[in-house]
Amino acid sequence: MLSHGFFNRYNLYYLEKYSIDADSIAGLIPFSGQTITHFTVRKERGIKTLQPIIDKYAPLFHVRRNAPPILLITGDADKELFGRYEENAYLGRMMKLAGHKRTKLFKLDGFDHGGMAHPAFTLLLKEVDEIVREKK
Repeated sequence: MLSHGFFNRYNLYYLEKYSIDADSIAGLIPFSGQTITHFTVRKERGIKTLQPIIDKYAPLFHVRRNAPPILLITGDADKELFGRYEENAYLGRMMKLAGHKRTKLFKLDGFDHGGMAHPAFTLLLKEVDEIVREKK
């Protein structure tokens, strides 16, 4: 299973509700994923858009050495939403510092948040093939 949901309000913290073990996920490939607490959760709490929060609802809170393989893909740092590239770069760095060996970060220069999806699918398919080969 590949998960876009790791980087939204229903991140790995919520899998427990459905008796899904986070370690059973083959890989995570978010497109411009939000790695701090999601806008929706912050809005529900009355927290402003530009106030970053990292709590149990944020993927950054769940950094760990033995997480599934992660491919982080974002658009151009100057065209992405509210520092989304920087969030992903920080998550990538924290995963590496935690000892995670399978975190990769791709920044798609020239593409904004919505436009990065089309070129990102090629990277997604390549990563899926790699994960499948590793699992065999």
